Amino acid sequence: MPPPGIATRIIPLCLIALLGVMLAACDDAPQQADSEEQQRTPVAAVEMEPRDLSRRLSVSAAVQPRVQIRLASRANGTLDEVGPEIGDRVEAGDVMARLDVSEEQAELARARAQERDARSQYERTRELNDQGVASAAQLQRDEAAVLVAESERRVWESRVAFGRVEAPRDAVVTARYVEPGEAVDARQTLFELAVMDELVMRPGVSEREVVHLSPGMAVPIRLDAMPGRALTGEVRRIFPMASHDSRLVTVEVSLPADAAAEGVRPGFLGRIRMAVDRREDVLAVPADAISDRDGRQFVFVIEDERLVEREVEPDTARGEWTIIREGLEAGDVVLASNPGDLQDGDAVRIVTWRD
Repeated sequence: MPPPGIATRIIPLCLIALLGVMLAACDDAPQQADSEEQQRTPVAAVEMEPRDLSRRLSVSAAVQPRVQIRLASRANGTLDEVGPEIGDRVEAGDVMARLDVSEEQAELARARAQERDARSQYERTRELNDQGVASAAQLQRDEAAVLVAESERRVWESRVAFGRVEAPRDAVVTARYVEPGEAVDARQTLFELAVMDELVMRPGVSEREVVHLSPGMAVPIRLDAMPGRALTGEVRRIFPMASHDSRLVTVEVSLPADAAAEGVRPGFLGRIRMAVDRREDVLAVPADAISDRDGRQFVFVIEDERLVEREVEPDTARGEWTIIREGLEAGDVVLASNPGDLQDGDAVRIVTWRD
């Protein structure tokens, strides 16, 4: 048994040694935790939440009348009268211009006289034929002469009528190219008319969006000139071919029937922004997150900081996102990038979140 003095010196030394071991253990614990954290692979993740991945259509075009008429002269001549001016409304049948047709009227008077003479001759020959005096051949010649005279009279009636330039339908004059006294040629444009009751837009739409449009579909329209008003148009028709230059398909959109009465004018710029091929409240992952193995498509879900392989059924791609039809639920946390060499069960730590 050691002397009492030695015992009292040994006990404090044991306590000091024990305290040192405990302190060393405490120092090693954070280092071990840091080491384990460093061993986890840093990854980007995305949390599954409903998204709106509907395709967006955004196009613009000028408002224009659906029906525009280039009204031309049907005869050569000099204009005696020119009526309406730009901006005037005309109704169907209104005379817009008159040509000097005095020569044609004289020819018409001659043709009518010749027709009367031919008819008189035919009537005399028919009476003589009934009496057996005139031959059937003579009667046929006189009947043919009547038909020729009728045709001649109709020709000159038409030429006289060509001197009247009439509005083909109710419209507004948008251009006037002639004045009284000018000489014009047949088929020369005299006026341009626009039917203001039918205003349309004809934007070009890409082939990816146009397949989701159909005649009768409602279309929201905003006009730069009238920012406070929202109009609802309608797809009237879709042109059958895409432009060879732009690869865009023209879509004709009708504005409301009262658009012109409400102040809309041809030339106003209209904008159409709407969702097509609606895909609302869908779950989607970045396209790179989907892997393929043996015909199976899967993603890595992150559970308790470890990767868990989960098979999924992808649907439509929308840009950098792919809609998932089956396999995921709202709230799941999914590896947002290409897994590369990562495998099921690998430890990871999330350093970036994808929106």
